[in-house]
Amino acid sequence: MEVHGGEIHAIMGSNGTGKSTLASALMGHPKCEVTDGKVTLDADLNPNLYAERVCSRTNGIGSIITYNFSNSWWCRKSMNAFSKRTKMVFVLLILLLTITGCSTKMPISSNENQSLSDQPQNTKSVENAVPETPVAEVKDIPPNKPVDYDPAWPDRSVKSSNGHLVNTCVPDELRNKATTLTTSDGVYLSALVLGSGDKGVLLAHEQGYNICSFLDMGTELADSGYLVVIPEYRNHGASQNFPEDNQNIDRDADAALGELERLGAKRVFLAGASCGGSTAIIAGVNQALPIEGLIILSSPAQCGPLDSIPSVEKIKAPSMFVFSPGDYGGSIEKEVRQLYQASGATDKELIVDESGYHGTDMYHRGERGDALKSKLIDFVKKVFN
Repeated sequence: MEVHGGEIHAIMGSNGTGKSTLASALMGHPKCEVTDGKVTLDADLNPNLYAERVCSRTNGIGSIITYNFSNSWWCRKSMNAFSKRTKMVFVLLILLLTITGCSTKMPISSNENQSLSDQPQNTKSVENAVPETPVAEVKDIPPNKPVDYDPAWPDRSVKSSNGHLVNTCVPDELRNKATTLTTSDGVYLSALVLGSGDKGVLLAHEQGYNICSFLDMGTELADSGYLVVIPEYRNHGASQNFPEDNQNIDRDADAALGELERLGAKRVFLAGASCGGSTAIIAGVNQALPIEGLIILSSPAQCGPLDSIPSVEKIKAPSMFVFSPGDYGGSIEKEVRQLYQASGATDKELIVDESGYHGTDMYHRGERGDALKSKLIDFVKKVFN
């Protein structure tokens, strides 16, 4: 487990062994005591989670979590912590405002193993980046009603001016973009709706992270003329605490795609990190909107009981797959290569990021992160235009 900034950023383990459940439990639990370098979390839990929670932590080194299903887990130090969307028409009764998207910078390649080493760098931090131009709002469509429910991380959840629960990581000026989605199995999700129009983009975060993982990319795409929905998955952040089921998370991606369609999207671009990408693939092929493109960041072919291979075979749209060689000891490279090879797209690209990081951390924390983020955004624009 990589721990920094008070958050869990990576957990070692095989897919389907409960890493996301453990991360959610740890991140969302209020009873945390730090004494003499030891982090102790102690409380009664749902039997589906884990009972004993004591873990030694060394700052700057990180830990690898080893656990089993006998309701206990233990830690050992690791010498290597895991190293980081036609013209859009906006109608306001008598006012017609046309917003044009940015021009694209690069072609879509079908070559394997493209490197970012030749990309120009900008060392400016992209974390918590918020564009200066306010995002456009969706009009003439009734908003979702706020719902009262228990959020997964209550200490990191607040109500927006519209009454919707939203993660405190979302800047004040964007909290009124929060809405509440309801999944097919009745779970309430906090989500952000940025921008407007008929070019929809789904940005799905990885397990253990939150709605802000894709916030900078989402706001930039919204300002460029795309309708973006960023859901916060069940058992994460301001979404509902639902420990009974943290396996069928493709239903969360499905709810976000349903919201894109409800708000007027005619086409959709799928993007996700880790299991967020896997579930975006599965939900994407099970909905009606045409898929314009796909971005996968460090996503496993199988996420728990969810197998994304049969679904990615059906996606013919331009696709980009990104991994870092050292991620999870090299296991993520194998998983992403499986998705790339199974992809039904003829126009696809495999990107090798040398940062050693996982998911969105590749562009948030990697040395060449700015170049990677620009490449991802340019890819979305290129595909749509």
